[in-house]
Amino acid sequence: QVQLVESGGGLVQPGGSLRLSCVASGFSLEKYSIGWFRQAPGKEREGVSCITGTNGRAYYPDSVKGRFTISRDSAQNTMFLQMNDLKPEDTAVYSCAADPLVNNNFEGCWDWYDHRGQGTQVTVSS
Repeated sequence: QVQLVESGGGLVQPGGSLRLSCVASGFSLEKYSIGWFRQAPGKEREGVSCITGTNGRAYYPDSVKGRFTISRDSAQNTMFLQMNDLKPEDTAVYSCAADPLVNNNFEGCWDWYDHRGQGTQVTVSS
């Protein structure tokens, strides 16, 4: 069964850190494009970190650049999102995604991913 399952969300104070995990089953993440997205109430889903090529180059929007880092562990078939210096505006449901389409010449997030997780809530509040 193809599945992505996130974990690691929770409540954190401003300036704090969280590490989200996304375990893949039923396929290998190693050769897939991967990404993390978030959606806050009343807002559209936003890509916060994506790798669309095999060279490991990651895309980050200005809103999270320098604070968020995407990575993957092929042995664990897991992707991660390290989030530092969290701000109240980072509050959202975070979800992971994966797609077999890869392109080393593209910088950004795909509009469509074959596989998406259900999401995990991240709340940044004092």
